[in-house]
Amino acid sequence: MTTSFQSLGLSQAVLKAVEDQGFTTPSPIQAQAIGPVLSGKDIMAAAQTGTGKTGAFALPIVHMLEAHDQRPKSNHIKALILTPTRELAAQVAQSVEQSHKHTQLHSAVAFGGVSINPQMKALRRGVDVLVATPGRLLDLYSQNAVKFNQLSILVLDEADRMLDMGFIHDIKRIIKLLPPKRQNLLFSATFSDEIRALAKQFINDPVEISVTPKNTTATTVEQAIVHVEKSNKSKLLAKLISDNDWQQVLVFSRTKHGANRIAKQLSAKGLNALAIHGNKSQGARTKALADFKAAKLRVLVATDIAARGIDIDLLPNVINYDLPNVAEDYVHRIGRTGRAGASGNAVSFVTDEDGKQLKAIQNLIGQHIPVLEVSGLSIKPMAQAPIRAPKPKRPKRVKSD
Repeated sequence: MTTSFQSLGLSQAVLKAVEDQGFTTPSPIQAQAIGPVLSGKDIMAAAQTGTGKTGAFALPIVHMLEAHDQRPKSNHIKALILTPTRELAAQVAQSVEQSHKHTQLHSAVAFGGVSINPQMKALRRGVDVLVATPGRLLDLYSQNAVKFNQLSILVLDEADRMLDMGFIHDIKRIIKLLPPKRQNLLFSATFSDEIRALAKQFINDPVEISVTPKNTTATTVEQAIVHVEKSNKSKLLAKLISDNDWQQVLVFSRTKHGANRIAKQLSAKGLNALAIHGNKSQGARTKALADFKAAKLRVLVATDIAARGIDIDLLPNVINYDLPNVAEDYVHRIGRTGRAGASGNAVSFVTDEDGKQLKAIQNLIGQHIPVLEVSGLSIKPMAQAPIRAPKPKRPKRVKSD
């Protein structure tokens, strides 16, 4: 029996917002999470990006806050959604705003890289739902611009990425500032040992939900690898884009400097390209992303951190110019295409130096990735190692955005 949004017990205002967005049937994570959230339970949900997870918490939160007449006081908030990056914060805030458009609720977003003053002004009238990155939230708190006395709901979105980026201490500081009696919702791509250790500190008897087998890649994504000399990567990228007439391509670079170089090389070949990463101003990042979504920009070159929050339903092509250092990031990267049932292409460049990373990726996803030969540029593939299950160990990384 197919679950409907109406059967989940959502209010008419929320259902109207869902209808406005063109959604007819809840995604698996929405179908499984909305009920427990509405019943007031804490949840731990394992869900990749692109599975509709934002709606899984935004829709029931709007429903619950709409049912309470009490408006938040000046500088107070009632629900807090923490996200790891600016782009994801902006994306989640947009989804929250769409979800409460037929109510009297107010929402706001707060992240670094832009002036804090407009964010402080928005909080002065009181905000029902605040979407924020940890660092900027603590900045606002230090200036007495946000208060938590009325807070009843906390959401940690993409908790695994927040830990990877070194936000664990900020998260613990924030949790200590919140009222002890509240509902807690944690969403993560995986439930690593670190995630479970964090959850034990603030989540009470959670309902556990998992809608995607760990580290699986979408069947809608056609994966391929091209073995190439490092010096020929730029030529290969330009050739694939031009020969296939790809008009919207997301390219992943391992470093900020590399992203700049790739975008410059493509532009010199007449291919409209821009790079986004942590060193770019927020204004430049926002404009580049908006132009890319609107298909005004042909190629967007991004680092892993900046790419969080790039949510384009029909993005057709993802290129791993550099393989990621952490195998799990491969799943996140190619998950940017093949979303919402659409098909997509994911091509990864592999050099002789990438044997270890390729082996880790293929062990993680449990399959050999098909080899694509490109005339004049690809080289003889290295010997494929047998697939084996990796040791359950998650690397620790500290990054800032």
